[in-house]
Amino acid sequence: MIPRIPRIPLAPWKRGPVFAVLALLLGLLMLLHAQVPTFAGVGNLVENLLPWLGVFVPVLLAGAVWRRSASATVALLLPVTVWLSLFGGLLVDKSHPGGDLTVASHNVSADNPDPTGTARQLAASGADLLALEELTPQARGTYEKGLAKAYPYHAVRGTVGLWSKLPLSDTRSVNVVRGDVGPLAKTKPADAPKEPARALRTTVATDHGPLAVYVAHLGSVRLMPSDGFWTVSRDFGARALGKTVAAEPNKRVVLLGDLNGTTDDRAFHTLTAHLSSAQETAGNGFGFTWPASFPIARIDQILVRGVGARSAWVLPETGSDHLPVAARISW
Repeated sequence: MIPRIPRIPLAPWKRGPVFAVLALLLGLLMLLHAQVPTFAGVGNLVENLLPWLGVFVPVLLAGAVWRRSASATVALLLPVTVWLSLFGGLLVDKSHPGGDLTVASHNVSADNPDPTGTARQLAASGADLLALEELTPQARGTYEKGLAKAYPYHAVRGTVGLWSKLPLSDTRSVNVVRGDVGPLAKTKPADAPKEPARALRTTVATDHGPLAVYVAHLGSVRLMPSDGFWTVSRDFGARALGKTVAAEPNKRVVLLGDLNGTTDDRAFHTLTAHLSSAQETAGNGFGFTWPASFPIARIDQILVRGVGARSAWVLPETGSDHLPVAARISW
């Protein structure tokens, strides 16, 4: 007598095909995010919000359980695996004690209602180098006065500045502004004054030798009804800054600033090819910085080359719509 082979019920594998397909599409979107077209900035938008795609996993899992779908449950292994490969390392505390220098950066916001209080908080941070972005002519004096005691040296170019406990030299502006783009560009008269500088480069004299420091505030990004996720100005600045950093003769470089984008954004490939993120190599968590009331993205960056990041963290909220960032670096 031939023994009967038990039949495997196929119903759980046939249920929930929609959830199974959605799970596979989610995994492929995360895996192939660099291939998403940049038309209307869709690819850039996906990459700036890439970590948040993971929130769809529990939603799809709930659907798979509701439908009692084995195929959807198995399909979810793809997005889970891809997400963990991309961001799992950020869930581990990679900070280490020590370091030779503390650096910090903060977009203080042109609409900051309390620049005096912000200056006081930043001076108390203990940073050796403090970069500020979005300085207005009206608030500049307030920051200079509030930071003078803690920082004997400072340099400002346009709307960005660096306050330092160590001597500075060879400070110059870096052109990251392209004024002929954007929805308002055509409305500007031909004799309109040029936009102020939004990036600088300076040399900091340390006990270990000269350190090249860049401070940058790249162009804004906007959701436009006709243009989608508009990044033209930001992308121009990212390319210009990337070329400048690539040509920097000093092997030790620190870039501080509001880049208006995350390091996952393809627009920063030129920069990330030469610099590494302090948060990714020595931080704990995602380090989101904007908006300050409910941070969803890290657009304020500390990037380094030739020095090592020992730790990286986000500082408490000030009167700005951004959170300050800080890191300890070592030689």
